Amino acid sequence: MPFDYKKEYKEFYLPPQKPQLLEVPPMNYVAVRGHGDPNAQDGEYQAAIGMLYAVAFTIKMSYKGTHQIPGYFEYVVPPLEGLWWQEGQSRVDYAHKETFSWIAMIRLPEFVTKQEFDWAVAEAAAKKELDLSKVEYFTYDEGLCVQCMHLGNYDTEPATLNAMEQFAAERHYKIDCTSARLHHEIYLSDPRRTAPEKCKTVIREPVCKVE
Repeated sequence: MPFDYKKEYKEFYLPPQKPQLLEVPPMNYVAVRGHGDPNAQDGEYQAAIGMLYAVAFTIKMSYKGTHQIPGYFEYVVPPLEGLWWQEGQSRVDYAHKETFSWIAMIRLPEFVTKQEFDWAVAEAAAKKELDLSKVEYFTYDEGLCVQCMHLGNYDTEPATLNAMEQFAAERHYKIDCTSARLHHEIYLSDPRRTAPEKCKTVIREPVCKVE
């Protein structure tokens, strides 16, 4: 059976609908940075998603080609994730999505070195005739976070975020979003195929101890 990160690391991908604290170790990703409303048709975000999956599936299917990656094991491509922020805002403002900055990303298996990543980007760019110059090998060290499963439309996330902030405060922690630690979402549902009220999204916010 292919290795499935969601099933093997349930603490990171399948949390309860009640907030919890957890320490998240550094992970490597294929990532694309951008700006603007993610819902804009033919926009920058939609183009970024296409780039991510082109590289992710080139790595996944590499075992069928002539380029053999050392340590390769069969696996399920992990879910799409995103880091989100807005300049001058300490919290995400869903009413002004046009001001979003984001890093769209997909987790890489541990066997993917920077050298193998560069091969995959070049391979995907050549085979699919894509400009993948924006794609990067990104390491994210998240650290201590408050996390919760959000069920429902993305626009209803503020209620979940308020519950997470209250949970953290009751334990003498505060939300600690910085340029290095950002609002984080992991998308477990495809909104094109899932009713909005049934969409599952893991939400993480970095926290620090209140002095």
